[in-house]
Amino acid sequence: MSQQSAVIYWVRRDLRLADNPAFTAAVQSGKPVLPVAINDQLQKDLGAAPKWRLGLGLEKFSAALDAIGSKLILRSGDPQQVLETLMRETGADYLVWNRIYETKAMARDSAIKNALKQRGIKVDSFGGAILFEPMSVETKTGGFYRVFTPFWNAVKSCDVAAPLPKVMQFKAPSDWPRTEILSDWNMAKAMERGADVMHTHVQLGETAACSRLADFLQNDAAFYSQRRDIPAVQGTSGLAENLALGEISPRQCWHAGLRAHFEGNGGAEAFLRQLVWRDFAYHLMYHTPHIAHSNWKPGWDSFPWSRDEDNPKVQAWKQGRTGIRFVDAAMREMYVTGRMHNRGRMIVASYLTKHLMCHWRIGQKWFENCLIDWDCASNAMGWQWAAGSGPDAAPYFRIFNPETQLAKFDPDGTYQKRWIAEISSNPGKTAMSYFAAVPKSWKLKPDMVYPDPVIALPEGRQRALRAYQNRSF
Repeated sequence: MSQQSAVIYWVRRDLRLADNPAFTAAVQSGKPVLPVAINDQLQKDLGAAPKWRLGLGLEKFSAALDAIGSKLILRSGDPQQVLETLMRETGADYLVWNRIYETKAMARDSAIKNALKQRGIKVDSFGGAILFEPMSVETKTGGFYRVFTPFWNAVKSCDVAAPLPKVMQFKAPSDWPRTEILSDWNMAKAMERGADVMHTHVQLGETAACSRLADFLQNDAAFYSQRRDIPAVQGTSGLAENLALGEISPRQCWHAGLRAHFEGNGGAEAFLRQLVWRDFAYHLMYHTPHIAHSNWKPGWDSFPWSRDEDNPKVQAWKQGRTGIRFVDAAMREMYVTGRMHNRGRMIVASYLTKHLMCHWRIGQKWFENCLIDWDCASNAMGWQWAAGSGPDAAPYFRIFNPETQLAKFDPDGTYQKRWIAEISSNPGKTAMSYFAAVPKSWKLKPDMVYPDPVIALPEGRQRALRAYQNRSF
């Protein structure tokens, strides 16, 4: 490539052309723009399902770039070395990216920015992954919010910048640098046969994400407050999958939801509240990074949770064969679709940490491997919320009863029959798909007898309550 002044746009979890601050800044610089995605160690360390889904997202975004005359350059290795090599190859003297708030990513990005700036390279980072930057929201006495409701009250009337227009034109380089082949990254390898099953449930890319938002606000948002806890119906937006990879921005979701709210949509405010809940998780991870791997409340460090991941009861939980229908249906939904209904997440997390008395980290790591909508901050906060060890958590003595929860939220049995083949004389496609999705090593077949509970619910509840006694959390 001929030497020329260019700008590198480092593509990360921002796989969209609209409301993309870094890409927009790159275009507005007037320089040739080089979008590059880097297969670094942080990406290689992703769990099976999120890595596979990221690979699909990159493929879709690459096609979107092709459609406007651009290209996605793929390189592997240490990001700083990759970026410096590209700069030498292309004459680029400007680097932009959209911020990521995961602790390891922030440390990586800060080191790269400092090193390149010392060499005279201009580096700019931009927001856009969340609604409000972590340092922009403070309590009246200073510091960050530790409880959600005051956080919501503080930001719900704040201005959120309007989404940026879709990038449709840009200045291309005279020659494109070499690129690797996405298939060589083997991002689907760990998924094995589960990828074929899950693929039919994925909604890929920016166009699908925007359609998903529009459909939700037009058809489902009005009933959001009433239906969001019912796992058998389409009561939620399903946008977590797309938000996780930046195929749609939270600002796009916020402004669309706000318009619906002002137009009288009765469920829109509850939807906006969930967007802010996602922000809250990222703010907490920014201010207290230990939430991602340790008890947020240190008083829980001595709690006698089991850490034995080979425990047969843990294996039954992972396989969706605990004998507790709500737990098993939710786990099987995850293996087939890559997602799990939010009510199901609360139930399976409570069951693992309370009835089975297992450490929340076991569940957190399992979800990290299995969810296509995996989000570091939300996953960590969700597990600690359910376990009782986190900020603004459910009371530790609150132990969900999966049977009464199922009777309340799935009274006609639609959800459980949809996912558990062994309880039906004529199981449907979704229930049967579970056996095609899970590892062959589990040796599971649809003609197996549905198991008895691995622990009686009253017994598990009483054991947990005994462990809570005489403890100060």
